[in-house]
Amino acid sequence: MSADRVIPTCKAPDPDTRTPSWRPPPGACDAHCHIFGPDAVFPYAEDRAYTPPDAPYEALVALHAKLGIERAVIVHASCHGSDMRVTLDGIARSGGRMRGVAVVDPGVTDAGLAALHAGGIRGVRFNFVRHLGGMPDMAFFERVLAQVEPLGWHVVLHLDAQDVVELAPRIARIRIPFVIDHMGRVKAKGGLDQPAFAALIELMRNPLAWVKICGMERVSSAGAPFHDAVPFATKLAELAPDRVLWGTDWPHPNISGDMPNDGDLVNLLALAVPDEATRRRVLVDNPNRLYWAD
Repeated sequence: MSADRVIPTCKAPDPDTRTPSWRPPPGACDAHCHIFGPDAVFPYAEDRAYTPPDAPYEALVALHAKLGIERAVIVHASCHGSDMRVTLDGIARSGGRMRGVAVVDPGVTDAGLAALHAGGIRGVRFNFVRHLGGMPDMAFFERVLAQVEPLGWHVVLHLDAQDVVELAPRIARIRIPFVIDHMGRVKAKGGLDQPAFAALIELMRNPLAWVKICGMERVSSAGAPFHDAVPFATKLAELAPDRVLWGTDWPHPNISGDMPNDGDLVNLLALAVPDEATRRRVLVDNPNRLYWAD
């Protein structure tokens, strides 16, 4: 890493989590959250695109206790590179209540993936977003998808809105379950008819396609309380209620606008998915199938 490269620092999450106005059902899962550090124990990668605040396992557990969340999927973050120790440590400490999604490098072997599987990893994530480096090497991408297929894993795609349109034909050819992060990071000001959301809706007609109706603070164009993002989540939950996940995205890395309060995000889920039975599918049944089937 160049000595004169400036690495941006992320804002810390809101420390005063509000208690949601409703209680998630037993077994509810936060299917998209992160553990960062602490740096003294799990150092951040030297070539990282950002430096997060330390957000250790203990803080995540305390957050979930406040929110009424019993299980979680730790999405390994690019600031830790492909060093999976922080995520595997969290899973191991959870007593079976957590699973994980990996970030891997081009040197990953079948044996290495099998070891990750034994450690509770059930998917692999690729970043396409510009601020995290943009398009991965597609030959590497295709090779890893072939490697994880025998393990029954899925692939998580972190895309910018324009990527959903440009990459839709390639995504449609994926042979394993694929999960679109943060509703494809569409922008609410573009409306439900914008090309990126239309492309996402079309992808969701594929039985292998899943989507996370989280990141409303990233989709919103109006800022807090992010209500302009709600119709997008509602539409997706209505279209594919058995292939929708939800997560907090705590501790909300790289937020440039209003920092959300995680209790308010739980309330936003109830606003977007008012039907209690559908919410149970999103929070309990769907993550069960994708992360705890074995």
